Amino acid sequence: MGRSARDWDESDVRVRPGRRGSRPRTKTRPKHEDAVFGMVTAVDRGRWTVLVPAGGDEPERVVTAMRARELGRTSIVVGDRVGMVGDTSGRRDTLARIVRVQDRATVLRRTADDTDPVERVIVAGADQLVVVSALADPEPRPRLIDRCLVAAYDAGMDPLLVLTKADLAPAEDFLATYAPLDVPYLATSVLDEGDDGLTELRRRLAGRISVLVGHSGVGKSTLVNALVPEADRATGDVNDVTGRGRHTSTSVLALRLPPLDGDAEGGWIIDTPGIRSFGLAHVEPDQIVGYFAELADGVADCPRGCSHDEPDCALDAWVAQGKAGPRGEGRLDSLRRLLRARSGEDG
Repeated sequence: MGRSARDWDESDVRVRPGRRGSRPRTKTRPKHEDAVFGMVTAVDRGRWTVLVPAGGDEPERVVTAMRARELGRTSIVVGDRVGMVGDTSGRRDTLARIVRVQDRATVLRRTADDTDPVERVIVAGADQLVVVSALADPEPRPRLIDRCLVAAYDAGMDPLLVLTKADLAPAEDFLATYAPLDVPYLATSVLDEGDDGLTELRRRLAGRISVLVGHSGVGKSTLVNALVPEADRATGDVNDVTGRGRHTSTSVLALRLPPLDGDAEGGWIIDTPGIRSFGLAHVEPDQIVGYFAELADGVADCPRGCSHDEPDCALDAWVAQGKAGPRGEGRLDSLRRLLRARSGEDG
């Protein structure tokens, strides 16, 4: 006769023994209080190059590292300050683990196009965006420059417009478009060490972390090689058929600038590959208006959902009443140009 349910007790339950040496899982993460910190200067196929500054008895050194499993898919880009454990000696054939990414002061982002919801972080921690454009061969692309300026404002970075090949075309007419934006600029031919534009550029880069962006063929790699001769970045020519440059730089790379006039710190430049487009899907139009202090308060009377580039926009009256200052009209025109660049309506 079988046993009824009331006859069973805990002594009848068989317990499978656990594995020897197994430990219960825990959500507590190691603190890595002994982590060594440095700046990411290059990324290549799952390996990060990190510059660790000198400290105590340790000299400055370059460490190769991988991302620790505990970070998952955490983004780590050039300019990030990271903490590492393991072999951080920098000796050949050694590999450390990145276990921590410090908060970023600035983030330069882009999307593949204006409909792509996925943001791509290009560089972290930079404070200046250097937009490089040729005055000729190839012709300037104002729409791309406008988009880079929007990205700079969004990232909280100071923009600087550098016009190359100044020996081929004058800069005055082109620069008139950007005068209302108060974007600092300089022109250079990058022909020799005596070039005044190159000397001025060195001064503006000194002591800062600057990102260089520009489409292919504008002379960006030539500029980098003039600033940091040992960089040896590949250079290329403009295609005679398409009028576009060929990609030469293929990766993001941080390069230390030589000290200027005896200063202890020369600063850094971060070279990026030539770009064909600069998507701004992550930037809302109202954010762009916020970068124009003299216009920002004028949007309070705009109708709901105003694009700030339509007949009912309150900014026209704001400017007409002189509330935006003597240059209000020019500033409003520039704002709307950036908004059209953001939306793609300028073609």
